[in-house]
Amino acid sequence: MLKFILRRIGVSALVLLGASFLMFILVINSGDPLKDLRESNAQNREQLMAQRAELLRLDDNPFERYWDWLTGVAGCFTGSCDLGVTINGVDVLGLTQQAAASSLRLITLATLLAIVVGVALGILTAIRQYSGFDYVVTFSAFLFFSLPVFWAATLLKEFAAIQYNNWIAVGQYAPTTIVVAALVVGFVLQAVLGGTRRRRLVTGVGAFAFVAVVLFVFNALDWWRNPTFGLGGVLLVSAAAGVLVTALVAGLRNRRVLYAALTTSVVGTVAYLAFAPLLVNQPSWLLLAGLFVLTLLVSAGIGAAWGGFARRQAMLVTGITGVITSILVVADILIANWSSFLGIKSRPISTIGSQTPNFTGDFWEQVLDMGTQILLPTVLLTLVSVATHSRYTRSSMLETLNQDYVRTARSKGLSEREVIVKHAFRNALIPITTIVAFDFAALIGGAVITEQVFGWKGMGALFQDGLNAVDPAPVMAFFLVTGIAAVVMNLVADLAYAALDPRIRR
Repeated sequence: MLKFILRRIGVSALVLLGASFLMFILVINSGDPLKDLRESNAQNREQLMAQRAELLRLDDNPFERYWDWLTGVAGCFTGSCDLGVTINGVDVLGLTQQAAASSLRLITLATLLAIVVGVALGILTAIRQYSGFDYVVTFSAFLFFSLPVFWAATLLKEFAAIQYNNWIAVGQYAPTTIVVAALVVGFVLQAVLGGTRRRRLVTGVGAFAFVAVVLFVFNALDWWRNPTFGLGGVLLVSAAAGVLVTALVAGLRNRRVLYAALTTSVVGTVAYLAFAPLLVNQPSWLLLAGLFVLTLLVSAGIGAAWGGFARRQAMLVTGITGVITSILVVADILIANWSSFLGIKSRPISTIGSQTPNFTGDFWEQVLDMGTQILLPTVLLTLVSVATHSRYTRSSMLETLNQDYVRTARSKGLSEREVIVKHAFRNALIPITTIVAFDFAALIGGAVITEQVFGWKGMGALFQDGLNAVDPAPVMAFFLVTGIAAVVMNLVADLAYAALDPRIRR
């Protein structure tokens, strides 16, 4: 395996070297970097043109310019990284770090959500092939995949930002809206769960009644502007998540794993109660990172203690439950700060930029501000990626479910959960891994249109600005980041293949 990894890295390095030279030559010949100065009426125009020509070394041989850039990149291995300067004399390394951090903020959550939601929808539609739910998801997937990104972004700005900001000033749903929302939820839920007509009717009516009552109660409590979740809510949702994860991974008959998941929920909630003063009064990113690592260690310890013969399954279940519990804790704190955040920023959902200029809030209010800024582009990227992931997952699952070993597993009397999770899903993940890896690498390169519509200064904006100015330094920095990301994610995909299918290791 080590020899394979080293060989792949060596080949990838040669490919990147050749591609970087081609990219450099194409960029410097894509236009005139002095065009804006040639059209200028400034008295010192000739002097400015000479300065820019000297800065970009326009009179030098292209091979010499490329070699100097490559030498600066090689210095990154010795701690003296030099990616050059922009056409305005700004250090490209600093710009690249800021753009990469901005793009990672934008794509990380979108990618994770797209993977989870897309894979889940793909599995469900494969299991319920040719059902009404399958047709609805298929239609929605093709719709979102076909939507022009700029148009979908405009719709999100109008309805998810402007109209929501107008509504939150009052924070009350009209009775008609509540009834319609409850009807939609009831219809969708009965379509997803399926069953006989009677079961569908009970599901739809029950979901309608539950949603309608909850929304009316929220209106009465002014919950939308002054929301609360509380310790009980954290414990309840965390325990429900633990039961769900147990059902998917080990089955509810495995009591040890189930008790381990429930213990993790209780311990996480008690720990929240103990650390609440610290989280509220002295919050920091370092503190959150440390508590997250502690959560993983404690969760793994609980799984190891309860697991017995199913120790690995128990540790996996408790780890996932611990992560969900930590997310719920942070969500509870953010919900508690929503009212004060509205007092500072009365129109919370932003339509442009990555942060609110001159925002004066505490730590949690700043987190809410960053979250509302990133909300719309995250939703947009998630919708587009979910369409791709769900289609590939459905196709891969259908192919796997028709294999002989799946029929053999069913004939042995295994439960449907074991057949789907342990036999079909793991083998269906191999082609999905390829799509996910390349999708993540592509998004690191920057969603150029999304960033432009939402005014997000990420890798896409860095590339576009450099190309428009015929400035090779930022374009080559973009290529360097995206090329390395593609190589790394491709290698990760290969390693994931070996982990998923032992035959590939040989």
